[in-house]
Amino acid sequence: MTVYTKDKEIPFDFIFLGQCITRYPVPPHIFKSINTIYEQRMKEKKLPLWQDQLIGKIPSEYSLFFNGQQEIQHKRHNVLTPEILNWFEVCFNHYLQWNHVKEYKIKLNSIWVNEMKIHEYNPIHTHSGDLLVGLSSVMFLKIPKDMGPEYTRSDQLMNGQLQLSSNGNGQFAKNDFVPAQTEGDFLVFPYDMRHSVYPMNQSKERRRTLSCNCDVLYDPIKQPKVYG
Repeated sequence: MTVYTKDKEIPFDFIFLGQCITRYPVPPHIFKSINTIYEQRMKEKKLPLWQDQLIGKIPSEYSLFFNGQQEIQHKRHNVLTPEILNWFEVCFNHYLQWNHVKEYKIKLNSIWVNEMKIHEYNPIHTHSGDLLVGLSSVMFLKIPKDMGPEYTRSDQLMNGQLQLSSNGNGQFAKNDFVPAQTEGDFLVFPYDMRHSVYPMNQSKERRRTLSCNCDVLYDPIKQPKVYG
C-alpha cells in the first residue's frame, strides 16, 4: 500500500474565484480502485441510497463512506480502502496548507457517488458535514462523450456541466467557473461555494461523479495575515 503524506508534493493547479478551487490528477490505481469497488458493490446491491441526504434530482446516489453523526437511518460505514481514504486526506491537507491555513484538524465526513441519467440535474447548492466549515470535492469517474446538442451557442457547452459560483462579486471579479470534465480529475473547494450540474438532453451513458466532504476545525483568529 502506498502511504501519502501531507508534506508530499503532489501535482495540482488552481483557480481563484475569491475562494480557491484546486484540481488534482487522481493516481490511476486509486481511480481504478474507486470505480471497481463502486461497480462491484452496486452489482451486489450493497450500497446505501443517499438521496435523503442530498439535494440532487438524481435517483442513483449511493454512499461509500459515512463517518458523521449517526442517525437511526444512517449508520457509519465504509467500503473504501485505507489507501483511498489517505489520498483524500492528503489532497485536503494540501489545499489548506497551500491556502495558508494553520493549526487545523480535518475529519472525512462522507463520500458518495452520483450516477446521472438524461434530464437529471443537481440544483445550485452548498455542502456541510458535522461542521459548517470544511471542504468538499468532485471527482470525475465517468463522463459521456455525447451529452446532447446545445439548444443555442454550441460554442459554449453546458449540457451535463458542473458550474461553481464563488461568494466574491464586483466589477472585474471572476465569479463562475465551468471546469473541463476530464475523467480522473479531482476538484476541491470550500463547503460554502455554490455549485450545480446541468441536465443532459441526450445520452445513452451515465455521468458518474464522486463527492467527498471533509470537516475542518480551526481558529480563524490564529491564522497568519498573508499579503501577496
